[in-house]
Amino acid sequence: MTYTTETRRTAIVTGAARGIGAAVARQLAHDGLAVGVIDLDEADCAGTVDAIRSDGGSAVAVAADVADEAAVTAAVTRVTAELGPPTVLVNNAGVGPRADLVEMTTEQWDTVLGINLRGPFFATRAVTPHMIAAGWGRIITMSSISAVGDAARVDYASAKAGLVGFTKSLALQLGRHGITANAIAPGFVVSDMTRTSARRLGLTFEEFQRNAAQSIPVGRVGQPEDIAHTASYLVSPGAGFVSGQVIYVAGGPVD
Repeated sequence: MTYTTETRRTAIVTGAARGIGAAVARQLAHDGLAVGVIDLDEADCAGTVDAIRSDGGSAVAVAADVADEAAVTAAVTRVTAELGPPTVLVNNAGVGPRADLVEMTTEQWDTVLGINLRGPFFATRAVTPHMIAAGWGRIITMSSISAVGDAARVDYASAKAGLVGFTKSLALQLGRHGITANAIAPGFVVSDMTRTSARRLGLTFEEFQRNAAQSIPVGRVGQPEDIAHTASYLVSPGAGFVSGQVIYVAGGPVD
């Protein structure tokens, strides 16, 4: 759906300076939504915001650490003041460093869960009143195929699995307000995270992608735009009867 100026809705996308978040923000803007582009550094969001504005869209960059409750509240307040009350939220910000369980520090565990699990809680809690007031809302949260288990990232897998329960609970609680909540679980997607994994394994990124593609039924790795198109559908009016679901965007079934 393409929104007009009169019907335009406002979306917030966290972790939108680059990668999946940037692609989702650009796609939602292309669909006609105004977009609050949130990331740690406001300057890092310039590329996403400039791309949206050059395409005729409306966007604002806001700096916020999603693990910081006050920062998230302030970011939502600013987006509301500049673009209007947000009724679409995409919880995308996340980190996934690798560490064996016995080597993992408490600080790393807290950091990963703080960004990946507490962050969506803070953002969703701050945005939901606007959705309830509007009688309409869309909440999309990025889980991962790692939610079914990840030998190299116990902390990341735990957070992403937690987001599945979070999403299903939101769907049950908020459906009566016209709000849907769904999770997208990406597989291998070209991103800073997968580039870091390649370096850690001593492979070029091209080698890493070729190796990964061999185990993906469709024969290729994912691109940020693959996730963005799925988010676009979930935000659309046509997805109003889809809620509480985990949609794997991974090029094939996930056990």
